[in-house]
Amino acid sequence: MKKRNGNAFAAGKRRYRRQSLLIVILLLVSLIALNAAFSVLETRNGWRTDWSFNSLTTHSDQTREILEKLDKPVHIYALYRRGEEDAPLMELLNRYAAASSLVTWEQADPRLNPALLSRYSTETQPVTEDSLIVTCGETGRWRVLTAESFVSLGLDTETGSYASAGWTYERSITEAILYTTRDRIPRVVIARGHGELGEDVLQSFTELLQSNQYEVAWSDLTGTDMPEAGDLLVFFSPLRDLTETELEALKAFAGQGGSFLFTCDYTDPVSRMERYSSLLRSYGIIPLDGIVCADPEDQQTYYQNSRIQLIPEMCSTDITLELLSAGMSTVLLPGCRAFETPAESDRSLLSAEVLRSADSAYLKRIDAGTTNVERTEDDPSGPFTLALQARRITEGGAVSRAFAVGCSSLMTADQIWAMTDSQQLIIRIMEFLVDLNGSGTQIIEKDALRPALSVGSTGAGSVLLVALPTLVLCVALAVLLPRRNR
Repeated sequence: MKKRNGNAFAAGKRRYRRQSLLIVILLLVSLIALNAAFSVLETRNGWRTDWSFNSLTTHSDQTREILEKLDKPVHIYALYRRGEEDAPLMELLNRYAAASSLVTWEQADPRLNPALLSRYSTETQPVTEDSLIVTCGETGRWRVLTAESFVSLGLDTETGSYASAGWTYERSITEAILYTTRDRIPRVVIARGHGELGEDVLQSFTELLQSNQYEVAWSDLTGTDMPEAGDLLVFFSPLRDLTETELEALKAFAGQGGSFLFTCDYTDPVSRMERYSSLLRSYGIIPLDGIVCADPEDQQTYYQNSRIQLIPEMCSTDITLELLSAGMSTVLLPGCRAFETPAESDRSLLSAEVLRSADSAYLKRIDAGTTNVERTEDDPSGPFTLALQARRITEGGAVSRAFAVGCSSLMTADQIWAMTDSQQLIIRIMEFLVDLNGSGTQIIEKDALRPALSVGSTGAGSVLLVALPTLVLCVALAVLLPRRNR
């Protein structure tokens, strides 16, 4: 009897063990499946919380608005080897795909996809590893983003060198999506053949335009190379005059609504270029000979004891209104020419100052070989117009626009951009000239370095350091005190 009961007990015990093991296995499988399901849901719906100090993988409101208005499918190739991915970038791409059903992406190992690299490579931009290719099949456009595209540089004023200042993952990807899906890409044509600034000097300028959805082209102003109606033609400080044929072609271009951007450095022989000067005068732009200097007593109007490095006043126009309201009005003009103050506008020409010198400034006419900028009684006094905008209604009823600035460095020197609000001003100038609203994005870059600890930043940690032991002590007392008399 005992033996039979013992056998039954042992069998029941084995059955209980099997059931317990089965339950544990089922529980583990359920937890693994649940974890996998939530991981998929987090990736697909962007539920994962960004706990990083700089919110590197979190979208801004502007990106969300752009994705909500997206009307063309975008596909992104992430050219990273397996196991060597950029984790924040992959997470950010998941959020783009979660925010819009029109955005998809895939990781493509460059070693296994050589045809993909060759398909999107060009002579000037070969596609390499650790890059993104943002494509839109409907427009046929694409943009390649390299590792350098995701880093912004800032000037270290103590060492005079550039260092990583922030991460631009979101801004670069959103701008690429805008570029590939935009119906109309405004074209900026840079003139050459008259001693203008070269492509090497203009590299930062062209890269800035391309990152803000502009197409950049170069023209010798020949018959088949002329800009088309609706284009923007840029003259970067030419040293030789236009021909009569070129001037007539430019008048026809303006008559169809073409627009101009002029830079006129103080060393340019504009007064000796009659045809080029006549083109400027048709927009009320009349350059003055000489260089504008700041008064030594007015230290707020120049930079680092150099009175030819002007900090001008930004006037209120349709170009600058948003910048002024946002407090982004700091510009630096090293070695600047002045223009005649725009006269009263008439029915066919409307012009206005954009940048102006201080009242205490003066105009120094410097002869060849002379570097003395000290003020004399004969030097004209300010204020002077340093940049101006103009609209001209042509005989055919089209509107042709122009902008002129007396310092090309405003447009070309990325060192100045790092110190001032020049980039934002350039984008607003371009939008005015091509009559395009909102071509540029205002997505703020994310900090590259964790902020240093301060007394205020340790407050929460100090509170937790005291609160946690206190909480444990209170729980212990609540449990132990009732048992004291047992």
